[in-house]
Amino acid sequence: MIGPVAPLKPSTPLDAGGFASGSASASQLAGPSFAEMVASTIGQTIGSMKGAEQLSVDALQGKADLRTVVDAVMSAEQSFQAAVAIRDKIVTAYLEVSRMAI
Repeated sequence: MIGPVAPLKPSTPLDAGGFASGSASASQLAGPSFAEMVASTIGQTIGSMKGAEQLSVDALQGKADLRTVVDAVMSAEQSFQAAVAIRDKIVTAYLEVSRMAI
C-alpha cells in the first residue's frame, strides 16, 4: 500500500543570493537528486517484489498465512504499477523535449 506523504518543512527566508539565510550552502540545502530518488524508488519496488516472492514460497511450504501472501503480492503489484507509470511519464517527457525546436 502507498505510504503517507511526509509533512512539508517550514520555509526559510532567502537572502539576496537566493539561498536560505544562515551559513548553509545550496548543496547542503538540496535534497536528493532526481536520479537518486528514482533509484531509491526502484530499489523499494524490487524489495517489495522479492518479499512477496519469498512469502509465496513460504506459503507453498506451509510456513505463511494466505492473507499475508495476498497482501504482499498486492502491495508489490501496486509498487510495480507505480514504477511503470513513472517510467512512462519520464519517457513521455523525454520525447516531448526531444521534439522541441532549438
